[in-house]
Amino acid sequence: MTVTLFSFVAMFDQQLATAVHLLDTGEAHAGGPGFLDWRLIDDMAPLRFQLRVIVNFSRSWPARVAGLEPPADIADDLDLPGFRIAIADARAYLASLTPAQFDGREDAPLTVALGTSMEPTLPAAKWLTGFATTNIYFHLSITYAILRSKGVKIGKTDLFAGGL
Repeated sequence: MTVTLFSFVAMFDQQLATAVHLLDTGEAHAGGPGFLDWRLIDDMAPLRFQLRVIVNFSRSWPARVAGLEPPADIADDLDLPGFRIAIADARAYLASLTPAQFDGREDAPLTVALGTSMEPTLPAAKWLTGFATTNIYFHLSITYAILRSKGVKIGKTDLFAGGL
């Protein structure tokens, strides 16, 4: 199997599918949408923030690497149906991308502002394989941890709900 930049599109789609599974499982446990405001600890961002980052990064980083304008970030006040729509839209966006859009883009320099204090320029491959992937997995793991901390019956295999 050859790993290319386009390979990350399928991986990000799998993580979005896992996010849906965690969303469904959290809703079933909580009995309603209030779980979107659960936090791992008080000074950390809530579950809704974790999901927002997963959706936004899954769309915006492949777009940047492919040389496309990144889709607008999803709203930060989405409700449960809104998250379901946003995730479905993100998966449809990823499905619209093609391998040709990523060909030869490994070393394309991308300069991206990170907050107000950093604006590094890195090769596209570094952004996608290191920064974006790490952030998606981090926020997916925090989503899992928030749910577990509230007694949701999930295990390690739930992180592979979207596939291996």
